[in-house]
Amino acid sequence: MNTDFVGAGTALITPFKNNGEIDFVALGKIVDRQIVGGIDYLVMLGTTAETPTLSDEEKKDIVDFIKERTGGKIPLVAGMGGNCTKSVLAKMESFDCSGISAFLSVTPYYNKPTQEGLFRHYSELGKHSPLPVILYNVPSRTGANLSAETTVRLAAESEKFVAVKEAAGSIQQVSQIIKHAPPHFKIISGDDIMALPFMSLGGHGIISVIANALPQKLSSMVHLALKGDFAEAAKIHIDLTELLRLQFADGNPAGVKAMLLQLGIIENVLRLPLVAAGDATVRKIAEELVKLA
Repeated sequence: MNTDFVGAGTALITPFKNNGEIDFVALGKIVDRQIVGGIDYLVMLGTTAETPTLSDEEKKDIVDFIKERTGGKIPLVAGMGGNCTKSVLAKMESFDCSGISAFLSVTPYYNKPTQEGLFRHYSELGKHSPLPVILYNVPSRTGANLSAETTVRLAAESEKFVAVKEAAGSIQQVSQIIKHAPPHFKIISGDDIMALPFMSLGGHGIISVIANALPQKLSSMVHLALKGDFAEAAKIHIDLTELLRLQFADGNPAGVKAMLLQLGIIENVLRLPLVAAGDATVRKIAEELVKLA
C-alpha cells in the first residue's frame, strides 16, 4: 500500500443525522465513494470533520468505523493537534495506531507561538510520535504561520516529518519549501483551489475538501498533473473553479455538505457553532453540480 502521501487525499467530513447523532450509514457511503473514485488516502478527524464538536468517544467510534470500512485498502491519516504540546503528546501515546499511516498535526492555535515555539512544539512531537507526522499550516485558522524556514528546519531535523499540508495561500512560501526541503519531504496543498498551482511547481498533491463529494473529478485532476499533463488537469480545475469558491462561501464544511445533500448522500446538518449553508449558496451549488453532470 502506497504511504508516501503523493496524490489525492480527502479530508473526510462527519455526517450527522437530523437528531444530531453521527450518521454512520452516510459516512460509509462517503468512504466507499473515495475508494471507487481513485482517492489515494483518507484523513480523519481534521477541521473538515468538525472535530472540535466531537466527543472523545465519537472520535474513537469514527476511527474504528473507517478502519473497518476500508479494510486496509487505503492509507489512513488521523488528525492529532492542539495548542498544548504536553496534551498532544498524551493523546498520541493513548491513540490506537493500528491501521493508521500518519498523524496530521495542525500548528498550535490561538496562543500564537513564535517560530522557535512552533519548532520546539513539533520537535517534541517528532521525538515521541509513534507514527510519521504531516505538519499542517493554516494561519487563517490558527493565527500563526509556520514559515518556510521553520518547515524546512523541521524536515531536515527528522525524517519523522514526512510532509506539510500547506494552506497559507502563498506561492512564494510553497516555492521556498519546495526549493529547500530534503528529498523525503512532501509538499501537499491544503486548499483545493491551490492544488494545481502547487503541483506545477513540484508539489505532491492535495488533502481535499471537495473530494468528499467529487472524488473522481479531484483525483483525476491530481493524477493528470502528477503525470505532467497539466493541460488536461487544467480543464478539470476550470470546471471545478466555481464549486471550489462556493464550498467556502458559507464556511467549511457547510459548502461540501450542501453538495453531498444535493447528491442524496447526507442530511445537511452541522454542529454549532457552525451552521448549514444558506439557501442562495445551496441553490448555486445545485446549479453547478448540474453543469458537471
